[in-house]
Parts: sequence; structure tokens; C-alpha cells
Amino acid sequence: MPNPKRRHSASRRDKRRTHDKAVAPQLTQCSNCGSAVIYHRVCPECGYYRGELAIEVKA
Repeated sequence: MPNPKRRHSASRRDKRRTHDKAVAPQLTQCSNCGSAVIYHRVCPECGYYRGELAIEVKA
């Protein structure tokens, strides 16, 4: 298999790595109970999604 003949510079390596970063998830408030919920997920506290009951939550 072919191997690189020359070394990539640090700036070239760093330019490639500019998009490799951890991103915090976007949070919103549940319309039913008001707790923090990740977008497009069922609320773990009350089980509602977009105003409708999606899952039954055990007490």
C-alpha cells in the first residue's frame, strides 16, 4: 500500500482538526412539565413529546 512520502505540517493537521470538537446538546423546556429536554426527544420526567403522551413513566 502507498505511504506518504512527506510529512504534513502542523498547520495542515490543525486545519483538518478544526471541526473535531465536543458540542453541548441543545436543550429546550418541556411544554407539559417545564423540565429541560433535549430537542426531538421524549421528556424523561413526564413522557410527553410535542404536547402528546408518548410513553408511560413509572412513578
